[in-house]
Amino acid sequence: MKKYLDLVSHVLKNGTVKTNRTGTDTLMVFGYHYKVNLQNGYPLVTTKKVYFNSVIRELLWYLSGETHIRNLRQHTKIWDAWTSEEKNWEVGKMYGYQWVNWDKYNPKNSNGDIQHTHINQIQNVIELIKSNPNSRRMVVSAWNPAVLDEIALPSCHAFFIFNVANGKLNCHLTQRSGDIALGIPFNLACYATLTQMIAMETGLEVGEFSHYINDAHIYVNHIEGLEEQITREPFPLPSLEITDKPFWDLKFEDFTLKDYEHHPVIKFPVAV
Repeated sequence: MKKYLDLVSHVLKNGTVKTNRTGTDTLMVFGYHYKVNLQNGYPLVTTKKVYFNSVIRELLWYLSGETHIRNLRQHTKIWDAWTSEEKNWEVGKMYGYQWVNWDKYNPKNSNGDIQHTHINQIQNVIELIKSNPNSRRMVVSAWNPAVLDEIALPSCHAFFIFNVANGKLNCHLTQRSGDIALGIPFNLACYATLTQMIAMETGLEVGEFSHYINDAHIYVNHIEGLEEQITREPFPLPSLEITDKPFWDLKFEDFTLKDYEHHPVIKFPVAV
C-alpha cells in the first residue's frame, strides 16, 4: 500500500501543528486525495497488522442501522471509547442509521398526521446502479445536521458516491476528518469491501476507490509509530472473497481474507 505510506510521509513532512477538541495536538494537512485500483488487490495495509475481522464487523454494523454498539462490542471494542454501559452503549443516529434509515417526514395525510418514513440510501444506490448505471446521483450521505448534538461522534467519513464506467464500479469517499494512523486504514478497507459487495450485487467488476480527506492528521503521540511504519516494505496485497449471495443476506462468515501477509502490530492510543 504505497499510496497509504505516501500519505503518511506527506503529512509527517508537511503537516502544520494544530490543536483540537481531544487535547492531543495533531500534524495536519488540508485536502489530501489519492486513488487505488481495487483490481490490484484488496487494499488492507500490510506495513502493520490491520484487524480485518473488526473491519467487517464494523461495516456490517453500519449496514444494520443500529444506533447502539451492544451487538458490535460482542466482537470488537473499537467503538467503546465513544459511549459506555451507563449510556446503554448508545451512540445515536450516526453512520449506519443515516445510510439505511434516514428519517423522512412526509406532508400531512387526510387525517392531519405527518407520515414518518425512512430512506435506505444504500438500497436506493443499488437500484439506481441496476436501472441507470450512467447516473451521476449515486450518493450516500452520513452527515445529517439535524442530529449532530445527539450523537457520539459526527460522521468523519461523511459522504460517498458511486460511479459506473466500462463495466466497473468506482467509489469516491469525502472524509471531513481522518486519523491517519488508526482511522484511515479501516476506512480504506471498509469502503473497498462495500464497493465489492455492491459490485457483486449489480453484476459489475470493481474499479477504483478515490479518497479525499479534508483534515488529514497525525496525532503527535502517533508520530513515532508512523515513522517506524514508513520504513517497512509493503507486502503484496491480499484478496477478499465474498460469498455469492444477495447483498442484504451477507453475514460475517461470508467474507474471507486470502493471503494477508503483514508486518507486526503498531499500537496507537485513541484520542477521544
